[in-house]
Amino acid sequence: MDELQDVQLTEIKPLLTDKNAGRNFEDFDGQEHDIETAHGMLHVTMRGVQKGNRPVILTYHDIGLNHKSCFNTFFNYEDMHEITQHFAVCHVDAPGQQMGAPSFPSGYQYPTMDELAEMITAVLTHLSLKSVIGIGVGAGAYVLSKFALDHPELVEGLVLLNIDPSAKGWIDWAASKVSGWTSNIVDTVLAHLFGYDELQSNLDLIQTYRLHIAQDINQENLCLFVNSYNSRKDLDIERPLLAANNSVGTLRCPSLLVVGDNSPAVDAAVECNSRLDPTRTTLLKMADCGGLPQAVQPGKLAEALKYFVQGMGYMPAASMTRLVRSRTHSASSSGSTEVPRSRSQTGNAHLETTPGTAVTNVHEAPQTLELSC
Repeated sequence: MDELQDVQLTEIKPLLTDKNAGRNFEDFDGQEHDIETAHGMLHVTMRGVQKGNRPVILTYHDIGLNHKSCFNTFFNYEDMHEITQHFAVCHVDAPGQQMGAPSFPSGYQYPTMDELAEMITAVLTHLSLKSVIGIGVGAGAYVLSKFALDHPELVEGLVLLNIDPSAKGWIDWAASKVSGWTSNIVDTVLAHLFGYDELQSNLDLIQTYRLHIAQDINQENLCLFVNSYNSRKDLDIERPLLAANNSVGTLRCPSLLVVGDNSPAVDAAVECNSRLDPTRTTLLKMADCGGLPQAVQPGKLAEALKYFVQGMGYMPAASMTRLVRSRTHSASSSGSTEVPRSRSQTGNAHLETTPGTAVTNVHEAPQTLELSC
């Protein structure tokens, strides 16, 4: 008889005024570096010191953001402290997107998405980093996926929020769906970051990011980054089980795909999940959550990240502070060779993991986890 434990994620709705979840775009600490690469200069912020042979968490932000506005609410959240005690964090700003970045000179050729991915190699070399766990959002998720495809030996895991693996011009399409909007770059970026319902209802959040994109990000540099993302190629990934041979390109590391069910990137994330190795990939869909789960629901994403790194063999004794144990069931193994799994349930959604491990797919079919926010 296998024993299954039901656990339920408690509801977390951080407010703008919450001291732990407020939109604090400032670093608590960190050492800044300007790193020269074959495709230009990169601004990088290193927080903490690499712990032995452990990988470093490396982040890459979406268009219209930088590492501060994209990730600081998440990494400064109290539940993330346990993770950052075990891992150093390396934040990468796309060229010209950091706070106070000057405009590029006339005629400057902005790197392609493939070149942005290749620039990460210089970051690892400069900082003597042996391997990374990548956390990317939107354009940053694409960059880290491309880096992992080209350098699988350097990437131990990926957490990809709002990933779109396709070459379609998503940004133009999204902006055209919002009737009455202008072609203003700020509105275009907001339509990429947030779904229509969120744009209409969460006015405080939208205004915060509207002002940030308009005032803190160099607009000329932003247009170059947007054009680079809109000109991206289709990621060369295909589910290996469906391929004619095993040489097909795919992500070889454990991957957690995250998307809010009100995000404009839902369909793209589901498509990406269908193209990845189902034994290494889990899709986390957050119910009633919009385009930036790491900013709106940092507690739940932190919990999922703890599971994920546990599944990679790190932090085996990490506490699950947001989990509430309910009842215990017994079930027969029905001839399966799988070990007992703990199950997290919210309504009809579930997450199955091996005991003490992270969010890890143990099935041959793709797995989806939905969390009510």
